[in-house]
Amino acid sequence: MNCRKLLSALALLLAAGQALAQGGTLLFAVNEGVTYRVNPGATAERFREVSEDLSKLLKRPVKLQSVTDYKELAAGLAEQRYDLAYVHPAHHAIRAMAKNGYSLVALTKGFTDYRASFLVRGDSPLKTLADLKGQKIGAPDEDSITSVIMRATLRDALGTQSFETTYVKLQDAVPFMVEHGMAAAGVSASRSVVKAWQDNGGKVLASSKPVPIKYLMSSNKVSESQRALLTGYFVGLEQSAEGKRRLEALNVPGFVEFDQSALVGIGKWLGI
Repeated sequence: MNCRKLLSALALLLAAGQALAQGGTLLFAVNEGVTYRVNPGATAERFREVSEDLSKLLKRPVKLQSVTDYKELAAGLAEQRYDLAYVHPAHHAIRAMAKNGYSLVALTKGFTDYRASFLVRGDSPLKTLADLKGQKIGAPDEDSITSVIMRATLRDALGTQSFETTYVKLQDAVPFMVEHGMAAAGVSASRSVVKAWQDNGGKVLASSKPVPIKYLMSSNKVSESQRALLTGYFVGLEQSAEGKRRLEALNVPGFVEFDQSALVGIGKWLGI
C-alpha cells in the first residue's frame, strides 16, 4: 500500500470512529428524590416516550436509568457517567453544574419555589425560628434537598447556636414525630404534608427561601447545538397536544429556561 492509500485509509478509519462516537448511546439518568415514595419501574415507563423522542431528535439511542440512591447519583455526576440527567435535589444538580461540567437544559415549571416549612403543634409555645435553639427537630433524609434547605435556613436564623436533628427516611413520617412529642418542630417541603398538618390544627412556624428543584441537565459530552435542541424540545412540550400528553405522563406542567449563574448563587447559600 502506497503512502497516499495509507493516508486515505487512516482518514476513513478516523471518520468512522468519529461517527461511531457521535452516534453512541446517551445515558439519561432520572432521580426524583429520596423522601417521596418512588417506583423505579414506574419512572422508566413515564419517561419512555420522552426517551424515544430524544433518540429521534438527537439521532442517537437514549437509554434511561432510574437512580434512586443519592450516593450513586453523586458519583455518577462527578464522573460524568450520565450524558443527560433529570435531578430532583437542587444541591446535587447545582454541584454538578458548578464543579462537574454539567449545563442546565431547563428547569421544571411549577417547582421553582420549593420551600421547607417548619411544622409545630397547634399548642406549641414556639413563635420564631430563633426559638428552635437547643430544640430537637425532625427532618427527612439527611441528604435530601429539604434538609439541606432546613440547615441553610437555620444557619441564617441561629448562626452558630446549636439544635438537634433527628432524620427519618420519608417526608410523610415527619408529622408523626412532632405530633407525639419526639421533636419540637418538623420540617417538610411536601405541599400535601404541610396542608394536611394545617388542616388537622397544626401550625407552620416559618418557611424557607424558595429554591428551584427538578433540574434537567446535560454533560459537556453533549454539544451546545444538541443542548439547544434539548431545551427547545422540553420547553416546547406544552405547545402541542402530543407534548402535553408527555407532560401528563411526567406529572409536571412544563419546563422553562433559567439563568444557570443564578442557580450557582443559590448553591452558595445552600453551602455547596
